[in-house]
Amino acid sequence: MHHRRRLLPLVALPWLQCLPAWALEVPASEVVLSIGGQVRSPNRRDLAQFDMPMLERLPQTSFVTRTPWFTQPRKFTGPLLREVLRLAGAHGQTLRVTALNDYRVDIPIDDIQRWDVLLARLLDDRPMSVRDKGPLFIIYPLDSRAELRSPLYFSRCAWQLNGIEVL
Repeated sequence: MHHRRRLLPLVALPWLQCLPAWALEVPASEVVLSIGGQVRSPNRRDLAQFDMPMLERLPQTSFVTRTPWFTQPRKFTGPLLREVLRLAGAHGQTLRVTALNDYRVDIPIDDIQRWDVLLARLLDDRPMSVRDKGPLFIIYPLDSRAELRSPLYFSRCAWQLNGIEVL
């Protein structure tokens, strides 16, 4: 008598989101974000990679905020950056962020813990093209606190994000 085993797809298991970084899946499509430096990942100890479907499967947060780059308040949606870093196994003090246009900025990890900083993948409920500051945009909830409406925090918002080095 043969017994057939049924394997559950991993995405159907709710506890999967609670696993440490070593359980981070390997991207199945184009990599949109690489996190290197002080991280622990499944395929290489010093590099965690994400494709857009991986980021879409994470819990999503949205907020509307005014920015210096748009004339009207805009809605940003994506996972919290702290959650993405947790999945990557990040353990450092500073994020050195790099964008496709070679913009670089250092962000203290404390910011990510203190504020609900998004790794936005949607702008007004639509994916962002590179031309529209996408595909990923680190954005602070600029309207949530007066202290965030300053050149310091504006400079830490990075669009066209493609890499983070954890220092």
